[in-house]
Amino acid sequence: MLVYLRLLSESFAFAINALRNNKLRTVLSLLGVTIGIFSIIAVLAAVDSLDRKIKSDLSGLDKNTIYLLRFSFGPTEVPAWKREQFPDVTYSEYEYLKGSLNQLDNMGYQLFVPSKPIQYESEVASNVNLVPVSYEFIDIQGLEFESGRFYTESEANSGAPVIVLGYEIAQTLFGGADPLEKKVRLYGQRLTVIGVLKKQGLGMFGDSNDSSAFLPVNFVRRLYGDNNDFMTPVILIKPEKGVDMAAFKAELSQKLRNYRGVKPGDDDNFFINVLSGFTDLIDGIVGTMNMVGWIISGFSLLVGGFGIANIMFVSVKERTNLIGIQKSLGAKNRFILFQFLFEAVILAVIGGAIGLLLVWGITIIMSKALDFEFVLSMGNIIMGTSLAAFIGLVSGILPAISASKLDPVEAIRSGM
Repeated sequence: MLVYLRLLSESFAFAINALRNNKLRTVLSLLGVTIGIFSIIAVLAAVDSLDRKIKSDLSGLDKNTIYLLRFSFGPTEVPAWKREQFPDVTYSEYEYLKGSLNQLDNMGYQLFVPSKPIQYESEVASNVNLVPVSYEFIDIQGLEFESGRFYTESEANSGAPVIVLGYEIAQTLFGGADPLEKKVRLYGQRLTVIGVLKKQGLGMFGDSNDSSAFLPVNFVRRLYGDNNDFMTPVILIKPEKGVDMAAFKAELSQKLRNYRGVKPGDDDNFFINVLSGFTDLIDGIVGTMNMVGWIISGFSLLVGGFGIANIMFVSVKERTNLIGIQKSLGAKNRFILFQFLFEAVILAVIGGAIGLLLVWGITIIMSKALDFEFVLSMGNIIMGTSLAAFIGLVSGILPAISASKLDPVEAIRSGM
């Protein structure tokens, strides 16, 4: 065991010596490994950070949450001309389904509307993401509050002029002052601020509740009615936990078909979008990004492998005399083999470590520059180090074998 520890220390010394004596050659050769490890780990770190952010943003939602509306969130076989004829879901359908569906945990009604400015005295928050929604939304999505509360069932049903502000909107309008019970202007009306959400940060698609404002859906319906092109209604449905989703969707489809009078044999004129299907789509995209990153980075690693092999073949040639002396003193073939293998692995790991340090530095810079947390996980660090060591092992095997098979007499003679 002590012999191999000494062998490892000697190999490390040889590797450092190669770096010191042949700086340009060694750096150029290691550049491929550095770029390859940097490329792979940078892609994996970015994808992991994105995946973590997506899961964090969706953590408050049940994956079985259903979005019922006239549009599909994913690819569909229904032709565009037919989809354009689908009617919007209505408030009366929301009330009917809420009272008739079995195994229902909660249900809400929301309107997708264009962004609008909100004003408080002389301060204006522009392009606010407005979310007119029924009172059940807080139980479906799980909002967290900095101060205040969400509106109640009676406030929602009556369309009370109340509003809940995202963190950034509250900061823009009120600065350090207390926003609660203050009145802001929206849609030409005065609404009372009853709550402010906790700071959330950037969402998975660049969106965030920080720049949103929530108000009773019936407040907007009372102002504009239900038949407006600028509004797209959606029914949010949260089934009970452990429900058979296929059976639940079938019941939902049948009840809405009956309510709308859709004839047997005709296609549904609505889409049942399940959040789990959306997350599966995201997982597929994440997997594809990882695969593309591996393919692109693989070419860099291939070049890096050839670079390490080149260093080792040159090292064998330069140390042929020393190898002959070692063998003449009783060094076995496997000792010479391991010596050069260890050296190749150490050189590759040094190149990989430089690549990992570059990724680590960039994650810190990007996290500070953007409102997004880039994370270099321990798993990726271990993977990068292991991959670099593997590249060194594969690249150094042939030079190590050629060194171990040298004839000691010929090796000594070649150095004279």
